Amino acid sequence: MEEGKNIAISLSEETKVEEGFHIIKFQNETADSQTIEREIDSSFIQFHFNVKGDSKFIFNEGRYELPLAEEKSLLLYNPQQNLPLNVALGPKSWLVTLVISIKKFHALFSEEADYITFLSTDNKDKKYYKDSPISPSMAIVLNQVMNFNLTPTIKSLYFKAKSYELLSLYFNRAEDANVEQCPFLSDEENILKIRKAKDIVISRMAEPPSLQELSDEINLSLKKLKEGFKQIYGDSVYSFLFDYKMEYARKLLDSGEYNVNEVGLKVGYSTASHFIAAFKKKFGTTPKKYVMSLPASH
Repeated sequence: MEEGKNIAISLSEETKVEEGFHIIKFQNETADSQTIEREIDSSFIQFHFNVKGDSKFIFNEGRYELPLAEEKSLLLYNPQQNLPLNVALGPKSWLVTLVISIKKFHALFSEEADYITFLSTDNKDKKYYKDSPISPSMAIVLNQVMNFNLTPTIKSLYFKAKSYELLSLYFNRAEDANVEQCPFLSDEENILKIRKAKDIVISRMAEPPSLQELSDEINLSLKKLKEGFKQIYGDSVYSFLFDYKMEYARKLLDSGEYNVNEVGLKVGYSTASHFIAAFKKKFGTTPKKYVMSLPASH
């Protein structure tokens, strides 16, 4: 945690909920505004909840400011650039912040989180931030977090529960519902087509179509297919498919029901040597050595 000038050590308190997920409490009980700074890279989503007082988010070295009033929340995410936290916390102000990696977040909404590096923020209003009111049920949870006075040994478990409760309440709004329940994707026609493209290459992973064939099948231009797929899944079509195939192959090996040659054929490798080379590229070990490292029950 980077601390700005004249910041009391007790002003902020960060708790790691789990890997890729942190909750931070900011509490300024002084009569002066206090500045808080923290590096946050582009792979994280930020949720800020202003419990009490007023805060001001500062961007581009002070050239742009975004106020956050009492009982308001702010969602920030931009995959194109880092959004370091630079907040002017007003006098007698409380702020609760959740910082969660896009992969961790997406795991809450999609079964394919292992294969998706990040999501698009191309929601309907094209902004990378969204402010909304804090509901009464969210306010209760936020005050419980700020006034935590239980046994220190259960603090991590308690904060984990409250962090998930906050996210659940935040997204419990009809207007956020859309394809695959992920709040960062709107149900635009092109997005549905790109999701169809993803389903097609997965279902035919042993003999995937060419990009042009895929483009024709979903009735979307090659340019829009490439750009849209990269934006939504964070990778090119075939790079995404490679990662998916390798993860699928690993799970087949985990099952103990198939030998290395059979797994290679299932994911589209006609020769074992090509499959072994691909598996080693992805996981740093050969399929045989991977199987040998599994528990004896396999």
